[in-house]
Amino acid sequence: MTLDEILDIPPYSLRKDDKEKLLLARLNELTELHRENCPEYARVYGAMGFTERAGSVEEIPFLHTAMFKEFDMMSVNPSEVVKTLTSSGTSGQKPSKIYLDRATAQAQQKALARIMSDFIGSKRIPMIILDCPSTLKDRKKFSARGAGILGFSVFGSKRIYAFDDDMKLDVDSLREFLGKISKNTLAGGGADLLLFGFTFMIWEYFCKAAEKSGLDLSNGILIHGGGWKKLANEAVSPEEFRRRLHDVCGISRVHDYYGMAEQTGCVYMQCEYGHFHASTFSDVIMRRPGDFSVCRFGERGIIQTVSVIPQSYPGHSLLTEDEGEILGEDDCPCGRAGKYFKVYGRLKGAEVRGCSDTYERS
Repeated sequence: MTLDEILDIPPYSLRKDDKEKLLLARLNELTELHRENCPEYARVYGAMGFTERAGSVEEIPFLHTAMFKEFDMMSVNPSEVVKTLTSSGTSGQKPSKIYLDRATAQAQQKALARIMSDFIGSKRIPMIILDCPSTLKDRKKFSARGAGILGFSVFGSKRIYAFDDDMKLDVDSLREFLGKISKNTLAGGGADLLLFGFTFMIWEYFCKAAEKSGLDLSNGILIHGGGWKKLANEAVSPEEFRRRLHDVCGISRVHDYYGMAEQTGCVYMQCEYGHFHASTFSDVIMRRPGDFSVCRFGERGIIQTVSVIPQSYPGHSLLTEDEGEILGEDDCPCGRAGKYFKVYGRLKGAEVRGCSDTYERS
């Protein structure tokens, strides 16, 4: 199947055996493509002793995400790169550099749209971006935070930033915006308003400012990601995060997502039961720290993610710096097929990073 054909499959429709066949064929294809076109990947591939096609998704060779900090890894001619995405790293630390050609960038957006439609519907709706406009300064080269805003903003029929560039909540503009939104934006139910932002920034800047604003966002659905490290340091649980949002502005529909700059597009959305889900276009594997063997379901390990999308750079199979646990497969109460899992956070000693962990006032 071509990548376009894969992306036309409903995002949570394939069960274990069918998904394994699809992913294995595509990932083997990408492994060969990158081995032939990316010298750095070819050296790693050879050093790891791979000589033939993988017989299972778990056998697909993987790179550690740190490789993208140290090397310019691309599988296309530099003249074909239309966008360079940098990961969010804390001050003084080297960011990852992800090189996208037009086809890969378009595939990322299509995958994200397919995944999101399962949660917010296929129609675009009014959107509040819980960030400031200056985040998108250079459209050709920007951070994962900017890429997240740009990627999710296509789901808004009309959009407004909640903050000015000094991160002050613009209550008057938000009230005017909300006053123009029909309570029946979507026929047949669903959210009338989409809110998007990064977890720590929502907690630190929005929740505190919105408490005295009187804003009613009860008809909204919030999509957020990143930044749990700082909230954990402040002893803020996901349950407390959701409760606080409901108290200050009435939001009750809240979905976290797990994702990374190195595999933009294939986000792992959190369902209404609090589980992160791998879509048809991706998968997740847990590996033991000692020997990188595959963990059993219910066993904590290092998160490895695979994606059918990356063509311009070798990002189709990556070992992260995060710890997680696969809870099950094809049997989540929400009805979505595929693996579902829990994320515990950064491994001890791993670099602290995240789209909203890195915000600093100028």
